Amino acid sequence: MRKLTKLTALLFLSILLMKCSKQNELNFEVYETSASGNKLTLLTQFSKSEAAAKIVIDTTKKYQTITGFGGAFTESSAYLLNRLGKDNRKRIIDAYFSREGANYSLTRTHMNSCDFSLTQYSYTPTPDKELKDFSVKEDKEDLIPMIKDALETSKDGFKIFASPWTASPWMKDNNHWVGGKLLPEYYDTWALFFSKYLKAYEAEGIDIWGFTVENEPHGNGNNWESMHYTPEEMTDFVQHHLGPKLEADGYGDKIILGYDQNRDGLKEWVDAMYKDEKTSKYFNGTAIHWYDSTYEIFPEALQYAHNKAPNKYLIETEGCIDSEVPAWKDDAWYWSKEATDWGYDWREESKKYLHPKYAPVFRYARDIIGCLNNWVDGWVDWNMVLNRQGGPNWFKNWCAAPIIVDEIEDEIYFTPLYYTMAHFSKYIRPGAEVIKVDSFDKEVMVTAAKNPDGTVAVVLFNPTEEEKKFTLELSENTKDISIQAKALQTIIISTN
Repeated sequence: MRKLTKLTALLFLSILLMKCSKQNELNFEVYETSASGNKLTLLTQFSKSEAAAKIVIDTTKKYQTITGFGGAFTESSAYLLNRLGKDNRKRIIDAYFSREGANYSLTRTHMNSCDFSLTQYSYTPTPDKELKDFSVKEDKEDLIPMIKDALETSKDGFKIFASPWTASPWMKDNNHWVGGKLLPEYYDTWALFFSKYLKAYEAEGIDIWGFTVENEPHGNGNNWESMHYTPEEMTDFVQHHLGPKLEADGYGDKIILGYDQNRDGLKEWVDAMYKDEKTSKYFNGTAIHWYDSTYEIFPEALQYAHNKAPNKYLIETEGCIDSEVPAWKDDAWYWSKEATDWGYDWREESKKYLHPKYAPVFRYARDIIGCLNNWVDGWVDWNMVLNRQGGPNWFKNWCAAPIIVDEIEDEIYFTPLYYTMAHFSKYIRPGAEVIKVDSFDKEVMVTAAKNPDGTVAVVLFNPTEEEKKFTLELSENTKDISIQAKALQTIIISTN
């Protein structure tokens, strides 16, 4: 009897140890994109080291709630899709909007023309304060069909916000597409424009989530469509014209994002927008761009904007590799320090240090992680599709996009930037909460979020020339993992 009891006890102890062992082992999947060739590749084998650095996740410390990740519907992208064969068009839409693809959840489009349009156009070309001739007919051939195809493909749905680059020239003090200001006598007319846009897109079966008030209100060096506001002028327009008009027309639930330009000028804008309860009433959040620098995230500015309006959105609404003809079928270019931007050539000497040559993948990964770690809740890329020239673009302002096409030969190139975006958009879903995570290897950038389904997504970025080994720790559970040199990883941890 004693022998049997001992045997039973040993068996019980063995089962208990096995359970404890399983309990202390994280259940996870790891996807990697790397300069060595991985493209959202599922990894199962990892290098180990006794000297591995720790990455510690704390799900009890929660920050902002994620609105989404995605890109912009532009006339240029839509035009190119219409010139590809049916199969390649579907491949691109699926790549961005299906669950098997990047599953974009937050998108942007333009009202009237922008630099990534084929020509300059307005929905209201005729001077008339009542906008009787308002029409989105220019969008019906390319832009609207692209949005409709994306909506049909997306099973989870996505938000769309719209941005004007300029009002019609007849509403402005310089009567021109570029620069100038909205004349005060047309403030109500311009607010009516937003309302009519919502109604026109509703008629096409497209729900617009919200707006940014003006793309780049500082202007863009008088190059392409623009219209200038001071912080006080934009606040006045929203407080006394746009907000009340949308509310009166039954669109009071639409999101209004102020500013919509670079982070370096953020402080003066949020000070004006959120000066008091009256000025901030109709602003739902702040929109920002990344063009002040190829590598600097401006965390102090982001922190300041959040603290000024902690319960409002803070969304990066535009970023791209600008002033570049994109490399065609050359992945190495996107991982190497060859890309420059506008500031490399054109910025004043005192700020050129902010614009070195910088690897495009590094720029995306560094900025998105840095934004998430500084209260940003959404991150939207610029054009989804461009051609080998980096257009079409009426101003010849060439840029790169995650997907490049040759519309003549009907070919597609998924650049490493596409996979970089997917590391975030596919695995960090709307409603996820950013959580505390610490990397004890300061060369590895990391962010983490807990999804509504309970999974934890951890994104790592290793810009160094050597493989990094680390121990991932969550609630006393651990796992040894490694990340290749010049690589991005998303780790999905099941907490159920």
